[in-house]
Formats: sequence, structure tokens, C-alpha cells
Amino acid sequence: MLIYKASDIYHCNYVVNMSLIVKPYKTQGYIKEKININNFDMVFLIDTTENIMAKIVVLGAGIGGVPMAYEMKEMVNNDHEVVVISDSPTFHFVPSNPWVPPKWRTPEELKIELAPIFKKKGIEFIQKAATKVDPENNQVHLDDGSAVDYDYLIIATGPRLAFDEVEGLGPEGHTSSVCHVDHAAVAAQDWDKFMENPGPIVVGAVQGASCFGPAYEYLMILEAELRKRKIRDQVPMTLVTSEPYVGHLGLGGVGDTKGMLESALRDKTINWITNAKVDKIEAGMMFVTEVDEKGADKEKHELPFKHSMMLPAFTGIDAVRHSGAEGLTNPRGFVLTDEFQRNPTFKNIYSVGVCVALAPVGKTPLPVGTPKTGYMIESMVTATAHNIRDELAGKEPSDKPSLNALCLADMGDTGIAFLAVPQIPPRNTTWSQQGKWVHLAKIGFEKYFMRKIRKGISEPYYEKMILKFMGVVRLK
Repeated sequence: MLIYKASDIYHCNYVVNMSLIVKPYKTQGYIKEKININNFDMVFLIDTTENIMAKIVVLGAGIGGVPMAYEMKEMVNNDHEVVVISDSPTFHFVPSNPWVPPKWRTPEELKIELAPIFKKKGIEFIQKAATKVDPENNQVHLDDGSAVDYDYLIIATGPRLAFDEVEGLGPEGHTSSVCHVDHAAVAAQDWDKFMENPGPIVVGAVQGASCFGPAYEYLMILEAELRKRKIRDQVPMTLVTSEPYVGHLGLGGVGDTKGMLESALRDKTINWITNAKVDKIEAGMMFVTEVDEKGADKEKHELPFKHSMMLPAFTGIDAVRHSGAEGLTNPRGFVLTDEFQRNPTFKNIYSVGVCVALAPVGKTPLPVGTPKTGYMIESMVTATAHNIRDELAGKEPSDKPSLNALCLADMGDTGIAFLAVPQIPPRNTTWSQQGKWVHLAKIGFEKYFMRKIRKGISEPYYEKMILKFMGVVRLK
């Protein structure tokens, strides 16, 4: 028998002694005796003979969720359960979505069936949509009315795409999207219609957006495709962005991204409007208000288009933002986390990826969010896996994500690469370069990352060594 105070059990995630894990809120089943002490506390006599597995649930199976499941399983092996919940049977490689509309990729080339891989890895896969996260009861409610209990929950859902915040925005309105592979497939159909009757193109990101890179990529990919088809002269092109300047990217710029991207737009005779607030979108017409440095209206624009792709603002998904659990999310529904990726209120909940709340980088005339880029997300994954492993061993979390950014932006037949260490300023290192090699490197990265997903690997040793040589590591 061991003796623990009630406060030790109910105010931490686990009490660990060798093979025993006492689960919060479920401890009664293992209590042999409890004794009141001065009506303030009580002690429990715990039977240590039974080995209890913890259940670690990963909610989401995207760029963050799938590597999270792999790395968590590697950390706990078969000593504890790892479960993944997702409404999709497939993993989607989102960074390649801009290649789908011009037929540089098919949607199926960007999908990987998850069930066989998870089964081989010993990871349980529940293909259902979550309707509510219930931190008070340590449950995730599903769309079939069932609920999944958890001891640890890792929220890796990605965002809800807030097309509803701008009238006429999105695939159900008058613009295309490349945020999801299915949206990209619809955009491909719109592109086919466009090619029959070319005209103006408007691409960009609305106010409140935090993901700007794909807008630049998509615009330049279409520009390259139009030149290839020898009809570029028939298509005026305009970038519309809420960024305060070209190349801000939600990061305050990285190296000379401002100069390089402005130069690329000038070289391709592409117009741009920054500090742009999209008021509404009608069929073939976008209504934009350009604001000044103080956010006051400066100029109204009416932009005709035959094809448009505008990135929306994000929120947390409904199952998380409408959980009713105070302290879980910020007002936009993004999960609040501390320096260890752990929620400060519900300490058995961690979060990784785009669904994590991050403060904006500096003040801007219009709302501009901070992007969560690929390597930044991978650093969140590694820190989370290490910290949960440590908690299961009775230790306090200690690993912090580096939050470095290493990005490859395809520009059609060239590209721009940038490195920010850390991603959010002030930085130790900033670096940016451009050239055809970046376009080729992005193709290589797509193949490499999808191979890792198929093989069930998070970070191979050689990848870790190469990036370490470059000064890029996942943990601080």
C-alpha cells in the first residue's frame, strides 16, 4: 500500500509509482481506504499491484495530428494506448494544394489512407467527427452519440475556415479555396471554366487571415501556367492582402521577403493592394477598402474577376470553441497553451498545430494572424510527446518547442526559401533565398514528407542531424 493526499491526486494529471498510474476523476476504483484529516484533506491508501494503461487521444489527423500520433506511440510503446479521432479516412498533404487547380497534382496524389498504417503501428483509429470536447469529464463526444474517454488529450484539429465572416467568400460563395484538398478540387473545375474564357484574376487573403504563403504561391503558379499556355497577356492579375506590406507573411517579414516578393510581383506585372479589407464579394466582383496606417478608410476598390482564390480567417473548430469549458480557448476558439504546449486550465490537455492560440506579431492596421508553419508544428509535436512521456514517469514537463520556421514557397518555376529562428521575432537567425532550386526542393519535400507518413515515421535520425547542422532543432 502507498499513501497519497487527495490534493496530490486531484490536482495533477497522474500520481505515478513504478507501474501504478492513478487516474484523476477515476481513482475511486483503486482506493482501498480513505481517511479524513481535520476536514481539510484526506489520504488514500492505494493498492499498487495493478498496472493501469493511460489513454492518450489525438484529436485530428493532419500535418500535426498524424506525426503527433506516431511520435507519441514511439514514446510510450505498448505501455499506454494511443488513439486518433478524425472525420477523414485520409491524410492530406495541404502544402501541395495550390498545385491541384492547374493540374500539376491530382487530389488523390495528395491523400494517404490512414487505417492500415495506424493498425500496423498499434494505434487505434476512430473515423468519426467530434462534436464536443468535454474537459470536465475527460471525454470527446462524437457525431454518433458516443463518447471517448481520455487521460490525456492532444488537440490537433487544424482550423475552422471562417468563410462566413466575409459575404460571398469561399467555395459556397464566389471565390475558390486551396485550404483543403476537396476545395482545391473544386477550384480545379473553376480553373477549367476560366481557361475557356480568360479574364482578370484576383488572389489574396482577407482581414484576420494568418496563412499568407499559399496566396503568393497560388498567384505565381497560375502566372506560370498562363505563360506556359501563352495567354498571360489576356489576364490582368492582382494580389489583395490584409498584410501591411508585401512579404509581411504574418511574421513581420523574414530576411528580405518584402524585397524579393515585391520584385517578383513587379517582374510578373502583377498589381497589389495591401492593408486591404474585403467588404463583400459578388459574382465576378470584389469590393475592397484599402486602409491607411492608422486603419482609417483610404480608398475604395471594385475589382472584377473571372477567377479568384482568397484565403479566409481561421477560428477553432466548433467541437472545441463551443465546448463551454472556460480557460480552454481564446475568443476565436484557438486552444490556449503554456510554454510546454499544455493548456493552463486543463493540464491533461495539450495542443499542436494551427488550432493553437498565438499572439499576432506586432500591431497592424488590419487584423493579421501569426501563421503556424510546418516545422514550427513539428517542434510542437516533439515537445508535447516528450512532456507527456515525462508526466507518465512522474516528472514535470520541461521540453519547450523551438518554434523555428523553415519554409519553401513555390513560385511556379522558381521559389523563395526562408529560415526564421525562432519564427516569432526577435530572432537569432533570419535568412531568405530564391531560385529554381526552391521549386525543385519543394517537390522533393512533398515526396519525402508523404513517405514519412506512409512509413509511420515522425523524424528520422538523418533528418535530425541535417537540420541540426543548419542550426534548426525542434526543442529549445
